[in-house]
Amino acid sequence: MLEKLRIKRDEVKGTGQKKEEKKPKSKSEKTDKHKSPEQAFYDNGAKKLTSNNKIQEQNYIEKDVKRGLRNANGTGVVVGLTHIGEVVGYEKDEKGNKIPLEGKLFYRGYDVEDLVNNVLLEDRFGFEEIAYLLLMGELPTKKELAAYNDLIGEHRELPMGFARDMILTAPSKNIMNKLARSVLALYSFDDNPDDISLPNVLRQSMNLMGYFPAIICYAYQAKSSYYDKKSLHLHDPIRELSTSENILRMLRPMGEYSDLEAKILDICMILHAEHGGGNNSSFTTHLISSTGTDTYSAIAAAVGSLKGPRHGGANIAVINMINDIKAHVKDIDKHSALDDYLVRVLKGEANDRSGLVYGMGHAIYTKSDPRAKILKNMAKKLAESNDRIDDYMLCDYIERRTPELYAEVHGREILMPANVDLYSGFVYSALDIDTDVATPLFATARLAGWTAHRLEEIVNAGKLMRPAYESVQERRDYVAIADRK
Repeated sequence: MLEKLRIKRDEVKGTGQKKEEKKPKSKSEKTDKHKSPEQAFYDNGAKKLTSNNKIQEQNYIEKDVKRGLRNANGTGVVVGLTHIGEVVGYEKDEKGNKIPLEGKLFYRGYDVEDLVNNVLLEDRFGFEEIAYLLLMGELPTKKELAAYNDLIGEHRELPMGFARDMILTAPSKNIMNKLARSVLALYSFDDNPDDISLPNVLRQSMNLMGYFPAIICYAYQAKSSYYDKKSLHLHDPIRELSTSENILRMLRPMGEYSDLEAKILDICMILHAEHGGGNNSSFTTHLISSTGTDTYSAIAAAVGSLKGPRHGGANIAVINMINDIKAHVKDIDKHSALDDYLVRVLKGEANDRSGLVYGMGHAIYTKSDPRAKILKNMAKKLAESNDRIDDYMLCDYIERRTPELYAEVHGREILMPANVDLYSGFVYSALDIDTDVATPLFATARLAGWTAHRLEEIVNAGKLMRPAYESVQERRDYVAIADRK
């Protein structure tokens, strides 16, 4: 099917045939001496950009500018107020010093551990209920949840022709790129896209929550077929199924999944649904929404934010790190060999040479990440059910040993709890979910938080967000073009 669409796309462009693949450049063509004039311009321009835009660290100190909107102790600069989420990792004493605490995460004032434990106790799917809570501000009754699920179910299937025209015809190597493009394209399928009244934005938000699973799964299937030369498997979503069930059904070639697998993915999505208004993508949603723009533009911007590897790529980094460990440590049950390799990672000599053990440490949580604690228990059940207990124990060892090895390498002890990505990375791997889909899954869950923050910004709209930047460029006199050197 994709082959036909490729040909059709090329015919529309007037070629009537597939594009010829470009021949790889010879070694001589890749040298500076044989650069094209175009590439030489870009490379020289990059040098000028570096020289003319570099701001010295001292400038930030002198002008008391908090880089990255972070205080000196690493905490975020408070830029707003919210009802939606609260992240607690420490408290402050009278002198403003941080006192470490066991981590807590609250959704609309409810402890997320209580929310998850009740879902587990009742052995049901809970993501839709939590999405309702984040959007509406209160837990739904059975009747309200049923009505909400019906409306979401009505939009599990994408608009007529959307998958063919917007996803299959122009696949992307990056699923987040395709997700952002698809969100923007949905503007054209909305009869009332620019109305930012609360009822209309709520409608758009719920429609997007229905559409996201099909978008990411079809985008993955298109990418796998077009770029990886795999068979194309497209399954229609089923309106009566939960979000996690539909995702597993549409991702897998035969659409099979177990109840345990779907419910563990459901818990992952609950834990990723919200993390306070200060995370980059939620802040982006507030920022863009303050302009009065449409829902599709705001959510596409949030997707673009999460696409950045510093924000949404941590669980992929964990998966890649685990794979790298297994590739270089022959016997992962041999703790001395593992220690040697983790020390090399901490010294910046192994894995990606960043010096980071991914999945360890957090900007706010000090003693523990509540999401990691919940997910660790679920991950163990999954590991036992599909013979992945060795991989689970590897994650457990990394969690226990990394702080000790860090102290040995760097000569100081710091609090370094496992964060949610250590075990969500394992869960995605154990569910045979391709790393290409890890961040899109994160986005599908976090959409609940994004839309809640957008609605909150609209309710409290009053000011366009307009932060200030202070110029550090010295004044210069104009020089006529004939006199420039």
